[in-house]
Amino acid sequence: MKNIILFVLLASFASILYGFHIQEEEVLLGSKCIGFGTVGIFLVAMPLFLIKYSRGKKMKDYMLSEENIRKMREETSENPENQ
Repeated sequence: MKNIILFVLLASFASILYGFHIQEEEVLLGSKCIGFGTVGIFLVAMPLFLIKYSRGKKMKDYMLSEENIRKMREETSENPENQ
């Protein structure tokens, strides 16, 4: 999975760079390459990355809820010497 993400990311960057390179001669093809590279990064590589590295983690731990707010307030009141 890591290799697939890396391949998609490198191919997308290569497509974007190629699009900027040829955009002076062929505007339409250059714009398409830049667009496909951007789609590859944000609609393919990023979701694959998030699926791979967020597997097994609890989303509740990362959300701002009343319980987490109380925990943060308790932690700051316990360490007043840091201020």
